Amino acid sequence: MFRRFVSFVLLLALAAALLVVVLPQLVGVQREHYTAQLVSFRGIAAVAAVVVAVVLLLVAILLRPIRGFLRGAAVLLVVFALVSAGIVFERGTGDTKFQAKATGDITVLSWNTEGSRPGAATIAALALATKADVVSLPETSKATADAVTAALTAAGKPMQEFNLTYDELDPSHSTSLLISTALGKYTQSTATKTTETLPTVIATPDDASKPIIVGVHSAAPVPALLSEWRSGLSYLAKLCSGDDMVMAGDFNSTLDHQAGLGDQSAALGNCRDAAQATGNAGVGTWPTRLPALLGTPIDHVMATADWRATGMRVIETQDEAGSDHRPIVAQLSPVASTTTP
Repeated sequence: MFRRFVSFVLLLALAAALLVVVLPQLVGVQREHYTAQLVSFRGIAAVAAVVVAVVLLLVAILLRPIRGFLRGAAVLLVVFALVSAGIVFERGTGDTKFQAKATGDITVLSWNTEGSRPGAATIAALALATKADVVSLPETSKATADAVTAALTAAGKPMQEFNLTYDELDPSHSTSLLISTALGKYTQSTATKTTETLPTVIATPDDASKPIIVGVHSAAPVPALLSEWRSGLSYLAKLCSGDDMVMAGDFNSTLDHQAGLGDQSAALGNCRDAAQATGNAGVGTWPTRLPALLGTPIDHVMATADWRATGMRVIETQDEAGSDHRPIVAQLSPVASTTTP
C-alpha cells in the first residue's frame, strides 16, 4: 500500500512538472530561465519524451516491483509528447501560399545574418527574389548594409538605409533596416538606446498614412541576460501600443514567451504575429542545423490591426548560407478602414 501511495505521489509530481513545461503560461513562468528554454523547442521535447517513455517501458519489463510506476510515467510522457506536438501542428507547420500582391501591400523580409556571414550579395539576391519592400537585418553591420543597399539600387530597387550599432567591433551588436523609397521618406529615431544589449531600429514615416517600421533585435534568454531579455520584450510590447506599426526581426522569443504581453489576440502590445495568422507559427527559424519543425520560431514579422498577413513563409533554402537563422518573408495587406455614416 505504501509503495502504491509513493508511486501515486511521484506520478502526480511528474504530471505537474510536465504540465508546467508544456504550458508554462498557465502558472506565469513562461519567462523564467528553465521553462523558457524547455518550451522553446516543442518538437525536440516531444521526440525526447517518446524516447524516454520507450526506455521506461523496457526497464519496466526487468523491474517488476516498480513496474506500475514506470508504466504510469511512460504514459504521462506520451501524453506530454502528444500535447507538445499538437501545439506545434495547431500553430502551423508551414502554409507558404501568398495572395496576389495588390496595391498598398508590403513585403517584409527579415534575416538575422549572424554577423553578416552570408555576405551582401546573398542578402541582396534574396531581397530581390522576394521582392521585399522592407528588409530587417539583425546582426548586420552598416558596411554590409551599405553594400546591400547599393546592390538593390543598382538592380532598380532603391532603398533607404538605417542602422543602430552598440559595438563597432562586434557585428552582432548592429541592426540594419532597409525601406524601399517607394514607401515614402522615413526618418530614424534619434534614440541611441532601444532594446537592451542588442539594438532595435525605429523608422518613422514623414507621411502619417504610412506605418512606423521597426527592425527588432532583442536579447537572448541566457542566464546572464534574463533581465535584459524580459525588459526587451516589455519594451517591444509598449512600443507597439498604438496604431499602424510593422515590426520584424529576431525577437529571441516564441509565442509562449510573449504570453501575457499582448492585447487580446495580439502577441506583443497591439502587434499580431504574421506566422500565427498564416499557419506558420510552428516552423522553427533557429538554429539552421536542426530540421525546421524541431527548431524554435523566434524570428517574427508582426503588425498592428491596420494590417493583415496575406502570406508568410520560413525560407529553408538558405540553411547553408552562413547564418544560424532562417530568413522569413511575409506579405502584409492594409485593412481598409470603415466609417459609420
